[in-house]
Amino acid sequence: MPNIKKILKNLGPGLLFASMAIGTSHLVLSTKAGAQYGWLMVIPIILANILKYPFFEFGVRYTNVTNKTLIEGYLNRGKGYLYFYAIITFITTFTILAALYTVTAGLFINLFSIGHSSIATVALTLFLIISVLLIFGKYKFLEISLKFVVSVLFIALLATTVLVLLKGPVDHVANFKPSPIFNEVGILFLIGLIGWMPTSVEASSWISLWSIEKWKSQEKPSLKDSLQEFNIGYTITAVLAIFFMVIGWYTLYGTNIQLSNNAVSFADQVVRLFTEHIGSWAYILIAVSAFATMFSTCMTAHDALARVSLDIIGLLKPQQKWFTTKAAFAIAVLILTIINFIVIASFSANMGNLVALATFVSFIVAPIVGYMNLKNVTSNDLAPKFWPGKKLKLLTYAGILFLTCFALYYFYIIIF
Repeated sequence: MPNIKKILKNLGPGLLFASMAIGTSHLVLSTKAGAQYGWLMVIPIILANILKYPFFEFGVRYTNVTNKTLIEGYLNRGKGYLYFYAIITFITTFTILAALYTVTAGLFINLFSIGHSSIATVALTLFLIISVLLIFGKYKFLEISLKFVVSVLFIALLATTVLVLLKGPVDHVANFKPSPIFNEVGILFLIGLIGWMPTSVEASSWISLWSIEKWKSQEKPSLKDSLQEFNIGYTITAVLAIFFMVIGWYTLYGTNIQLSNNAVSFADQVVRLFTEHIGSWAYILIAVSAFATMFSTCMTAHDALARVSLDIIGLLKPQQKWFTTKAAFAIAVLILTIINFIVIASFSANMGNLVALATFVSFIVAPIVGYMNLKNVTSNDLAPKFWPGKKLKLLTYAGILFLTCFALYYFYIIIF
């Protein structure tokens, strides 16, 4: 029992990571993967989760041992590392949040049947609500609320997946032909799926920032306990990705039905996928669960990007202490709201373009950020006894090689 109490006490950064990851990559991309390509998509989902694991683990390891964020580690490696990460964050600012809020707005419109409202208007409302929650609720509110959301979501999805499996897959239509994976369309989809599975690699620094924030009000756990807490969150994200893939596979694969790129239509399709296999009585339950999933993802990503942006600016302008104040965090949250509302208004309701752009950027930079994280945890900032072991290093090199080769293959298809 003491171990369980310790785990529950330490739950925080890993749980926020799980909540942030169980968003577009799972609800949108995993469901589409099963719907369009069937059970074969379990392979890239599992591969992505395994091969990208070290990149995220290093964020926990580095921060626990050094009491510094990964971003501070980039600066220690050289200003070039920090500038590169700053550019990635700048691009992310214009894509990830906009994509997340677009999907969430679509779910909200579907849930409350307010088809007369535009995606941009609903997204702005969500931006303002979440901004207020982050500014006044702070990290503690984020952690407490997400413990409840992730627990309920895991139970609901487990039950749904079991019911879907018991009912069996839908019958294939007479003229059904499986979609090819290794053509331009298939590769583009795989890039999106792997790029955001379980989430973008640059989010590894988000975990380190959440860890630092949690330790301000709680004694820092040991490295072993921190890694254990993170592994729980990481395992949840991987399992739920498979759940979503199975639901898409069993309910849509073989029907020639395409999931829409329009946020409102997509939301309606996903909710109906669940209710057709459980019953109409579950419509509200499923819709609210899906909305809560995306709402919590928006909160965690919005919080993280505000913290990351301030951390980068603070390191580039160390003489300006103002960037570490509470007022700076509030302003950063509001600036992100304004920027991403403009992006959403420009893209209208077409979330497909937003998701494609965000996942493409994440995919291309993943091996580079992974290498940067490896340099951090094998530097003089840590005593050699805290460095990752040989197996974890080998897995890191395998992940970097896999992602690099896949990116080169993509460019080969585009060029030739």
